[in-house]
Amino acid sequence: MPPRHHLHILGAIALLAMAGCGTSPKVCNLTGCCGSTTDACRAPQYLYAAGITGQVTAFPVASSGALGTPISVAGPTHTLGITALNNQFLYVSDFQSQAVDGWSINQGTGDLTSLTGSPFDLGLFSAGLATNRTANVLYAADAAKIGAFKADATGALTALPGSPFPAGTNLFLAMDPQNRFLFASELDTPGGIDAFTIDSTGALTTVAGSPFPAIPNFVEDTRPNTIVVDPTGSFVYLALGGTGQIAAFSIVTSSGALNPVPGSPFASGNTPLTMVVANNFLYASNALDGTLSGYSIAPTTGILTPLSGSPFQIRAAALATDPGGAILYASGATGIMAFTIDASGGLTPITGSPYPSGPATVLTFVQ
Repeated sequence: MPPRHHLHILGAIALLAMAGCGTSPKVCNLTGCCGSTTDACRAPQYLYAAGITGQVTAFPVASSGALGTPISVAGPTHTLGITALNNQFLYVSDFQSQAVDGWSINQGTGDLTSLTGSPFDLGLFSAGLATNRTANVLYAADAAKIGAFKADATGALTALPGSPFPAGTNLFLAMDPQNRFLFASELDTPGGIDAFTIDSTGALTTVAGSPFPAIPNFVEDTRPNTIVVDPTGSFVYLALGGTGQIAAFSIVTSSGALNPVPGSPFASGNTPLTMVVANNFLYASNALDGTLSGYSIAPTTGILTPLSGSPFQIRAAALATDPGGAILYASGATGIMAFTIDASGGLTPITGSPYPSGPATVLTFVQ
């Protein structure tokens, strides 16, 4: 079982997909067909949610960000990880059975088909997940190790040579956008971030100086939680649930080493658990005060500055954004909420939100 103080993280995350024009004869790209972004011509996208209901749910996404009628398949009842690999395969961790469930993604309809051999028994705790699209590798967090598994052409998983790789006690992972480095939240003293370089096969090597401490005087109750990397691959952010703070680091791109951002850690709400970065904005959900903290990210330094109106009165168990960083999705008690993100980082509810959904714990966007 995971550490007791992490069980409350089980909330909702979403996974948005995909490219393909279905029956349309037009030629598609990632922004639509023939340069158009209308629903009649755009590539289909879907929001996938998993959590504690035993279901993985796919919502079709309109160009406005609104969600349509969902479809569901059976999945794990307890998960802390969801991720997709190259728009082809969806993986959801199941920490109760120490396994990962896998599906192939129909890029035209969003339907999921269980992979042969799924669920895959990884022989480890299987919490947070991350994927390396260059090497076709899935990473799974576990206590004192990180598993690495090669996905073949069918999506089936096989352990890489050397896997599992030594690590501290961690539950959450984040990949840099260029697939150069993997970062893991580290619960053990000094309580910060484990950093790894990734070779061409997907194998991990610990970065010199790792783990990098989040605060000067770590105690167990600091509780490092979700970890995220900004879209430029310049900065890493770590939610510190026990102290109500967000630690920030700049990435040394030549080595993967981390340096604290000036002013880090930054104040958040009560028990920040999950975070998402949308372009140059960061949002963190605060579990015990039911708010959402929002920040702008300074592009050259990574310094966080609270947004006007933050914290927002939004209670969310998990967060996700579309690849363009224009829409924020948040899983709450009444379903999945959707918001447009304006030029200043402000949030406006999308008509029809919230969308009915069972309790979900992890979210991710696929395109």
